Amino acid sequence: MVSTEEITQAESQEENVAVEQIEEQQPVEQAVVETEEVAEPTEEEKAQLEDLEAQRTVLNSDAEKHKQRRDELNAQTKEWKAKRDALNVQVRELVDEAGKARETRNQYNQKVRDAKVVRDEWNTKVSEIRAKINELRPEKKEDSNEVSLGQMKKDLERMEYQQQTTTMSSEKEKALVKAISELARQIRDKEKVEEGDEAIKDLVAQLREAKAKAEEAHRAVAEAAEQAQSAHDNMLSLYQKADAIRKEADAAQAKFVECKQAADEEHRLHIEQIKSVHEISKSADGIKNKKTAAKKKRADAQSKQEAKEIFDKFKAGEKLSTEDLMLLQKSGYL
Repeated sequence: MVSTEEITQAESQEENVAVEQIEEQQPVEQAVVETEEVAEPTEEEKAQLEDLEAQRTVLNSDAEKHKQRRDELNAQTKEWKAKRDALNVQVRELVDEAGKARETRNQYNQKVRDAKVVRDEWNTKVSEIRAKINELRPEKKEDSNEVSLGQMKKDLERMEYQQQTTTMSSEKEKALVKAISELARQIRDKEKVEEGDEAIKDLVAQLREAKAKAEEAHRAVAEAAEQAQSAHDNMLSLYQKADAIRKEADAAQAKFVECKQAADEEHRLHIEQIKSVHEISKSADGIKNKKTAAKKKRADAQSKQEAKEIFDKFKAGEKLSTEDLMLLQKSGYL
């Protein structure tokens, strides 16, 4: 082994000479390196490089196309998502509004039920009072052809309805109006006769009041039923609109999924092409650097051989330069 003292002494003795030698040799070594870096590939390697470059150009072009298509599809995906979300907001608003219409309908249906109870109560009272009045009237002979007051009123209503709804000649209409007037007079006369009886006079007043209350309750039933039906129709209309818009939202969702899947596929293809470009670049770099690597290997082998020769000189007692010592150290002999 070489001692530290010997190395130091050799360095001191040869330092100036070594520096000069290194400065003189450095341009030559640089020239060798530059020559190695610009080493021309063989014709076969040139053909391989040209083929790889053509493949890389095609792959880069395809990768760019996939990237552009991916970005276009991503933009469409955002548009379909925005449309879907906006439509879903409309659906929720319509469903909420329909729910309120259903509540309104239910409230009016309850009013209909309540008003029917009141109307039925008054109708029952009307029947009870009429029954009492009939009990207090003088019995009529069985063979009497006299028309009852109730039948007369029904006939009057029928005739008035006929006048309002039937198209007829002026002569027939005059005759009908005259008949209506006559029947109305007979009814008034008959009511006066019945009301003249002190025993039933109070009951007749009660009957009129009960009829008025029953009619008032019936009007309340009709009005509430009409409002309930209107709210029900509105509810159905809102649900139909919500269903129609929901179909549009479902279609937008389908397009969203379709565009997203297509964008993901384009992205996958883009990445795949980029990876292929990198692989081709590695292959090209390998061809370009193959000669340099081989020469470097030979240079390393040569350096090791030189180091061995220097070390043999050192063992033989010859003096070494600083450059020789650095080469020994670099080669692992020191």
